[in-house]
Amino acid sequence: MKHIIGVKPEPPAPSAKTLCVEEDSVGQRLDNFLLRELKGVPKTHIYRIIRSGEVRINKGRVSADTRLCLGDRVRLPPVRVSERMAEKAQAMAHSNANIPARDFAILLEDEHLIALNKPAGVAVHGGSGVSFGVIEQLRMARPQAKFLELVHRLDRETSGILLVAKKRSALNNLQHQFRERLTGKTYLAMVAGHWPQKLKVLDQPLHKYLLDGNDEQAGERRVKVVPRDDPNGMPSVTLVKLNQWLAEYSQLEVTIKTGRTHQIRVHLASAGYPILGDDKYGNFELNKALSRQNNQPSLKRMYLHAWRLQFSHPATTKRIELLADLPAELASFSDALTSAHSTQNDTKL
Repeated sequence: MKHIIGVKPEPPAPSAKTLCVEEDSVGQRLDNFLLRELKGVPKTHIYRIIRSGEVRINKGRVSADTRLCLGDRVRLPPVRVSERMAEKAQAMAHSNANIPARDFAILLEDEHLIALNKPAGVAVHGGSGVSFGVIEQLRMARPQAKFLELVHRLDRETSGILLVAKKRSALNNLQHQFRERLTGKTYLAMVAGHWPQKLKVLDQPLHKYLLDGNDEQAGERRVKVVPRDDPNGMPSVTLVKLNQWLAEYSQLEVTIKTGRTHQIRVHLASAGYPILGDDKYGNFELNKALSRQNNQPSLKRMYLHAWRLQFSHPATTKRIELLADLPAELASFSDALTSAHSTQNDTKL
């Protein structure tokens, strides 16, 4: 075929195709399946071809919320990706090429899931000013993996156990367990002050809001305790168990019954016991003092660690309990406090 110089040749006309639903797509809604398969096609167009009956499953008409089954044959009509969207997809692919591959410390892995020990300072996913996170780096490290999705989230500053599903069926099952509070999530936290042993339940409602102003923090998400009759308050339950008092601090085992944003940090701070190193709700002067190089013990991060996780295996239903040891920087801080505490007691004797 001859092309006129300076004129782009027309791209080949798209054709209809049929996809067979594999295991990693079982249970997924049709619209979400198409959004993944037809990258670059506007969402409005995808819903239009579903409504018009051009998308068929096993030769029958379907709706956007139809759930896919293993072996379903999904017919997709000819669709053309706009040049602008194609350029955007190409730019995205170039951006992904700059994501460093990284594997993380694995606590458990099988064909259904990965339980990893997330380090502090790493976001779980890209967005909100972060180019990439755990899930993007994990995908780059495992290009052969067909399916890797986050089951739940941890704050960027929090270390500890994070679940990643390797199959859609596992993702749906595990997220159902988290939603229905069938999991057990316990964190280790160190707070300023002596936690009263009788204080075991924190259940003030929480409300998310954005910071106002013109400084660099404007627009950032924050959470606060609100009165029980506040219509914007989300029910929140945090259980606290004193592990030990160390000098003027308390190490706590904190179990959350609801998974609200910044729940542990806000509940503890509102009770008057902010988490050490918390740069959003903590004691900023104390944090600054603890982070100094010449301070012993020194702490340069938030002392909050997702320590224990209990859940039922999505395939076998066997109850599983995972433990993630404190990372070195938190363990050394605790050890230094323990040593100082023991020395003080010896001196008193």
